[in-house]
Amino acid sequence: MRMLKTLMAATARTALVASAALVASVAVAQPAAAPSPINPFASGAEQQAAMRAGTLTSEALVQAYLTRIADLDRKGPKLNAVIALNPHALADARKLDAERKAGRVRGPLHGIPVLLKDNIESADDTATTAGSLALKDNVTGRDAPLVKRLTDAGAVIIGKANLSEWANFRSTHSISGWTAIAGLARNPYLLDRTACGSSAGSGVAVAAGLTTLAVGTETDGSVTCPAATNGVVGLKPTLGLISRTYVVPISAEQDTPGPMTRTVTDAAAMLGAMAGSDPADAWTKDADAHKTDYLAGLKPDALKGVRVGVLRLTAGRSPQTDAIFEDALTALKKAGAVLVEVKGPDDAAFSAVSANETEALRVEFKAALNTYLAGTDPKKVPSRTLDALIAFNNKEPRETPLFGQEIFESAAKAPPITDAGYLQRRADARRLAREAIDKMLAANTVEILVGPSTGPATIVDPIDGSRSLGSYSSLPAVAGYPHLTLPMGNVSGLPVNLSMIGAAWSDARVLALGYAFEQATHARIDPQFLPNVGARPEYARAYDPR
Repeated sequence: MRMLKTLMAATARTALVASAALVASVAVAQPAAAPSPINPFASGAEQQAAMRAGTLTSEALVQAYLTRIADLDRKGPKLNAVIALNPHALADARKLDAERKAGRVRGPLHGIPVLLKDNIESADDTATTAGSLALKDNVTGRDAPLVKRLTDAGAVIIGKANLSEWANFRSTHSISGWTAIAGLARNPYLLDRTACGSSAGSGVAVAAGLTTLAVGTETDGSVTCPAATNGVVGLKPTLGLISRTYVVPISAEQDTPGPMTRTVTDAAAMLGAMAGSDPADAWTKDADAHKTDYLAGLKPDALKGVRVGVLRLTAGRSPQTDAIFEDALTALKKAGAVLVEVKGPDDAAFSAVSANETEALRVEFKAALNTYLAGTDPKKVPSRTLDALIAFNNKEPRETPLFGQEIFESAAKAPPITDAGYLQRRADARRLAREAIDKMLAANTVEILVGPSTGPATIVDPIDGSRSLGSYSSLPAVAGYPHLTLPMGNVSGLPVNLSMIGAAWSDARVLALGYAFEQATHARIDPQFLPNVGARPEYARAYDPR
């Protein structure tokens, strides 16, 4: 759920302490999977059209992805994007094929495969682990409401995706996309590069053609960063639009699930299925009132006459990314947008949001996680509190070969959620973030703000860590406003995405404008599963010209 990189963190250190075995494992290019009977990179809309035409079945589609997972995720380049497979997936697909044959089609997701981040419960005999060995037997038999909504809409849950362990809220020196259960999720564009997190496996699986659709979760950057570094579409929706019940939590004040797809159309279809009020989640009380037909607003000319605010808060940190962003701005203008240069908040404002958020999340995590653990089966989850998890990790060497649990230990000492100081910090963080976005939108009379989501994926470096371009995630995450990321180009084969940020409950409009940009650019590229940048032809020749 959490990446928690502040917007202005130009040289944020990821502190990647990966083992030498990681580097060795990607030093040689791996064979690609055997040719698939389906196009693994087709959109859900295209797959749905093929099923309507009778040239594809859900069973064949699911089987093709299961085969591809075996070839690419378990073997081949060994992407480690998938933690577990739903043993009932093929049977579920056959039932949906029978429904279609009988004349019942539930909607645009009927028969389409979906992978869930492994902090989302599903009643399919798979455990919900958050990547931790402490939850390896956490088979709850419960569907999270968002999962029930997806399956009611006809989606086929094919399994659980790898993530950053505990949604990247265990250590200040964590490795994005690493879990004790499944290891490191690898970026399919260059295998030695980060897949970001915490929804790393969801982003990798969609990018690599291991599934059509995936669900991620975000507290701050955990949908948008892995979507960006893996070159797919990711939407962090307005807080409260999608239920968080039976999702392993960090914070009720910021957590939200979101769709991760190869196209904006598919993201809109997923949001339409997942959104809605849930009596068990007070934040969603207004969701039904705001939910709409997100597909209906997708029109190629949606950008005509729209005033778009241009943010350049990371300008100069990556010349290649800056050049791609300029191309994206040109595309927006050609699509009819009116571009308005926008001055962002100053460093002090960002620092205040970040400091208040950091302290608030520790309080919220302790309270929310203890509540979640108390609701699990004690025979399957012996660790019943955050303190017990800390003790478990101290005794389990497989949990701490690469990094520790500094955030766990800090959160365990946090005050109760009724603490006055905490309540003030949370209120200040939300107020400052909302004021910043609202002011930029209103003062410049713009509908959305755009900027580079982040830079190209950085190397997983076991010695020196890595540098980051920074991201645009924190303000919309803390404010609870929608944030869409979608492909805008690539740097030497590594995807670079564009962020679109809107006001509260403007999810439909943000998706519509994102769709128009997508149709004007078609910037997404398929991965090549190369071991490193030196394997690209232009570099290989330069590295060894003789």
